[in-house]
Amino acid sequence: MTLARLTRRALIATTGAAFAAGTLMSAALAQPLDKATVGVLALSSSGPIFIAKAKGYFEKEGLDVELKMFTSAQQVPVAVTSGDADFGVTGLTAGFYNLASKGAVTIIAAQSRDEPGFPLSAYVATNAAYDAGLKAPADLKGKRIAITTVGSTFHYMIGLLAQKHGFTVKDVTMVPLQDVPKMVAAFKGGQVDAVIAPSTVSRQLVADGAGKILGWVGDETPWQLGALFTSPKTMKDRRPLVEKFMRAYKTALVEYHAAFNGKDASGAPVKGPGYDELLSIIADATKQKPDIVAAGLPYVDPQARLLVDDIVNQVKFWQSEGQVDKALDPKSVMDLSVAGQ
Repeated sequence: MTLARLTRRALIATTGAAFAAGTLMSAALAQPLDKATVGVLALSSSGPIFIAKAKGYFEKEGLDVELKMFTSAQQVPVAVTSGDADFGVTGLTAGFYNLASKGAVTIIAAQSRDEPGFPLSAYVATNAAYDAGLKAPADLKGKRIAITTVGSTFHYMIGLLAQKHGFTVKDVTMVPLQDVPKMVAAFKGGQVDAVIAPSTVSRQLVADGAGKILGWVGDETPWQLGALFTSPKTMKDRRPLVEKFMRAYKTALVEYHAAFNGKDASGAPVKGPGYDELLSIIADATKQKPDIVAAGLPYVDPQARLLVDDIVNQVKFWQSEGQVDKALDPKSVMDLSVAGQ
């Protein structure tokens, strides 16, 4: 009788504990998710964000993240500044640093970068210019080069090339054409000698017989192309949300890096774990065919580490070009505490 009572008591206690644990878990799961928005472009460089969203990493951190799609890099920090987006991830431009100088945005982690062995951005010469002696990136001095806008990432890529080879931006004629399709049209029409273009565009120009690739920016002048950023106000008032976002983002970065950034002894890409699944996620988000996406996958640091020295160089370059206030301290545009850098 005593043993039976003890057994019943133990069963009741165990059942009660299990019920309490289940109730607590249900309550935790029932907690409303913190809402957040992130501004992105439909490019493979935004891949880790697409992966974190598709695989539920934001939800696991208690976040309901909405992706807001934009068509140009400058629109993204403007959205963060206005409050239309809590976070932004895109290429860094002079316009971004102008907003940072006003205390409107701050870099909190790395996005993609031009890195040796990763064909992300190409220097392409027209056939006529190539036949006339434009054979290498260093030969772009004195040439007409199509870009999107003054202050764009393409503008900075020319600046980096000039720094490396001992000339200045003033030694080339930049032809701003607002968008990539107009750059392509000017290239094919012989209005310029060369263009710096994304991998997919440059490869298509070659396939069309319109020009020749001279080299890749990542091999010539590696740099920090993009970043994850937010507003200083969000960092101050909603730091727990920023920390949750960063944890989900880093989880996706690790998966992206393992799947896409591997190379064999010859430098050829190696398909890592989850390659096909993650490629499909990025292809769906960018509305491009998987093979097109695969041809231009950028390098990402798995720990979201930023090339700080290059950010400093970017600010100084834009200051020298008269695009950014000379009083701006380059290191004031970064707050890498949440990223652990």
